[in-house]
Amino acid sequence: MSKGRHFDRSVILLCVRWYLAYSLSLRDLKEMMAERGVSVDHTTIYRWTVHYAPLLLKQFNRQNRPVTGRWHVDETYIKVRGRWMYLYRAIDSNGNTVEFCFSERRNLIAAKRFLRKALQRHGRPERIVIDGSQTNREAILACDAESRLPNGSRRKLKPIRIRQSTYLNNRIEQDRRAIKYRFRPMLGFKSMASARAILGGIEMIHMMRKGQAKYACRSQVSLAEQFHLLAS
Repeated sequence: MSKGRHFDRSVILLCVRWYLAYSLSLRDLKEMMAERGVSVDHTTIYRWTVHYAPLLLKQFNRQNRPVTGRWHVDETYIKVRGRWMYLYRAIDSNGNTVEFCFSERRNLIAAKRFLRKALQRHGRPERIVIDGSQTNREAILACDAESRLPNGSRRKLKPIRIRQSTYLNNRIEQDRRAIKYRFRPMLGFKSMASARAILGGIEMIHMMRKGQAKYACRSQVSLAEQFHLLAS
């Protein structure tokens, strides 16, 4: 994975994992690596993360375990170059991450794009819990109707049940705290592309900690071991 790089593979993976997993700034990591005798600029660590995080996430998605048929959907705010943008997220009834999608806007088009992505990867859920968002409700109804059209069997598919409840959606609000907590030392993102790459890496680490990979449910595999298994 690190072919052609000037640094040892283990150094690159360590920096990327630490940056995605812990509340460290790039300059924190630069100092920590200097204490270990490795001179690396903070911008280099940033480039490593933006480059390798999507590759690792792609590998992780191949190992992701199935989710349940009951989802919780919500979105949260992320700042990019001084502008607020939106991270759409869904978790299942066990708290496992279903899907996420980063968007410049919070509207019906963005909500439908996110739901189509989740449905394509995981299939149709039985129920989706949302807060009072009418936009998310309309997006679910539209995507539900779309997903029933290609059904070639004679068995009639039941519509996805929608439950609007702020109280019931506390589950996903609690889950996203682990994601937003990691953003604080970053002081915002430089671009949409880098934000999407790094957010994907942070979500991947969060899924690893929840044991969502197939190899993680067989035994207690540490975060570091999971990370190296993906990169191997």
